[in-house]
Amino acid sequence: MAVKIRLARFGAKKRPFYRIVVADSRAPRDGRFIERIGQYNPMLPKDSKNRVVIKADRLRHWLSVGAQATERVLWFIKKGIVVLETELKKTEKKKVEIQKVKEQEA
Repeated sequence: MAVKIRLARFGAKKRPFYRIVVADSRAPRDGRFIERIGQYNPMLPKDSKNRVVIKADRLRHWLSVGAQATERVLWFIKKGIVVLETELKKTEKKKVEIQKVKEQEA
């Protein structure tokens, strides 16, 4: 069974909304899927943090077990639009550590 990470279209006419799903490649675009791992709303402004939301740990899991991402999902990853949650946590930890060091020095 070939598994793909792809977009499934929802929303009204001329108001698209996409779910990022893990699905069997033989299933229809908007049909049956294995797991929903995120969403993409192209109607939001480009700088909105809710434009693309993906569960990073689940994305990593599916990629590690051999799921193939479609061109659009790969584009999100390469452009850095999908900010991995673990990276956010690391930067937050560094900021907290820096603040603690500054407090100790003062």
